[in-house]
Amino acid sequence: MKHFLTIILGLFLCLPFAVIAQEEDDDEDWSMYDDFELEDDTPVKRYAKPTIVGMSPTRFVTVAWDAQMGYDMSLSDVRFNNSGPNGQGFPVDGDVDQPTNARANYTGGLRLNSNIPVISKSSLVWQSGINFMDVRYNIDREGTRGTQFATPPSGGNQMGDRDLVDILNEDGLRNLNWTNTFFIPVSENQYIIFQGQMDLSGNYGIGLQPLNTIRYSAAAVYGKVVHERKRWGLGVSRTYRVGNLNYVPVVAFDYTSRDRKWGTEILFPARAHVRYNFSRESLLLVGFELEGQSYRIDDFSFGDNSFEIKRGEARARVEWQRKLMTGIWSHVQVGYRYDWSFDADDLEGSRDFFRGLFGSQEFGMRNNLTNPIYFQVGVSFVSG
Repeated sequence: MKHFLTIILGLFLCLPFAVIAQEEDDDEDWSMYDDFELEDDTPVKRYAKPTIVGMSPTRFVTVAWDAQMGYDMSLSDVRFNNSGPNGQGFPVDGDVDQPTNARANYTGGLRLNSNIPVISKSSLVWQSGINFMDVRYNIDREGTRGTQFATPPSGGNQMGDRDLVDILNEDGLRNLNWTNTFFIPVSENQYIIFQGQMDLSGNYGIGLQPLNTIRYSAAAVYGKVVHERKRWGLGVSRTYRVGNLNYVPVVAFDYTSRDRKWGTEILFPARAHVRYNFSRESLLLVGFELEGQSYRIDDFSFGDNSFEIKRGEARARVEWQRKLMTGIWSHVQVGYRYDWSFDADDLEGSRDFFRGLFGSQEFGMRNNLTNPIYFQVGVSFVSG
């Protein structure tokens, strides 16, 4: 499955350059307007715009409900740093001898997203938003209860009698984040985008959780507007989108065909979609998005350490967007959720680290989930 996903992502990565090669020479020459001036001889300073024509509308506030169909879970024992027979957890590619098997009948919950313009000028656009995702579980055990516990670190508090199935059933997982995006045009056809994000994720309640478990993400992209229907960008990102900390290159490509029917909306590897516009009030997106964060489990965290589930998903999906009234759009998603990661780390001093593709650091817990169909419905207040 991972090889199949790699091929799909590669095709999306190649698509922008094929389209660029086909259309670079036969579009309108916008340079004819470069020397236009006002009657008082004041030069006009033009800047690149934040979007191109034909794109799906920018969402300012979204309320959505997300739900996954049933799937199987295989959960290992919990192991801590400097505990267990060998002083460590499970080898990176090791097998779990006696997993706890369970069936998740339901996974999902409310999602609230905002992306509010703070500054909206031709020379600078700053958007800021608070986002909240509540994931609830309904899980049935299969067979006997697994231990899921190892001896806590020396001097640590005693663990309760809840294992991960209990924690997910009773608490669920939550993510609260604050995101800021800056669109900075440097000329009529060049721009820079900076984005910073702070996430607080775990099985916390009203009291939230220690602030030293905030996880930081950031991205920087340099882009070029080819014309009003096409732009591209290159950059780099520090991200938790598949659960673990990663540093990845970024390729952006947004395009709309001459007849305004077809297009792409790509910010690879985070997401990539092919778009079909039925009309100015209805469109279809087909593609994928990566989703995830590092979730602190209070029951398994001792002293300054933070025990965190690296929840990461790849979602292949079809999304239909429809205008309901001026400024209000709805969306419906149907897709396939692929479990990228649900393993866990016991982080000394709550400090995360970069494992990458070849790291040999051992996990505090090894978990496997099968892959279900999922659904999402939502309503958004949009621009325009």
